[in-house]
Amino acid sequence: MNRPQQLMQWIEVSGIVQEGHQIASGRAENTPYDGGSIQLQTPFFQELGLDLSNFFSGTINLSIAPNQFQLVKPFWQAQNLRWTDQHPPETFSFFQVKINREGKVYEGLIYYPHPETKQTHFQDANTLEILAPRIAGLKYGDRLLIELLSSEIQIVTSES
Repeated sequence: MNRPQQLMQWIEVSGIVQEGHQIASGRAENTPYDGGSIQLQTPFFQELGLDLSNFFSGTINLSIAPNQFQLVKPFWQAQNLRWTDQHPPETFSFFQVKINREGKVYEGLIYYPHPETKQTHFQDANTLEILAPRIAGLKYGDRLLIELLSSEIQIVTSES
């Protein structure tokens, strides 16, 4: 007997690309991670079953303000991952995302280093960090429309 496949509901939210800490990409002047944290973390994620090889080794920081996000259930998670000897292990969660830009759809992942296991470079609840293939011409200030799975992450509308 075939069981009905759970209906996946994609929710849309738009945001503005903003400058981040540039630690993920390794472009920060005072980064402790040559090549960036994403490049260093990728082999550890690969070993645990998450392939990031099709993604740019950096994140798109998307401000969805005044909205905020709430985590529901990650697509993939690595708990207490020791990827560097510079600080204690961290927990990372990933959530599926579709990025719509100029009629093209890019599949990516929301990258979420859990703040309770992270020592520095925090994001606010209005900013999503997105791993994606390189998107030509993308720059700070660009507006992006993204889609998220409601079973993985929720958008909470702030009331003024």
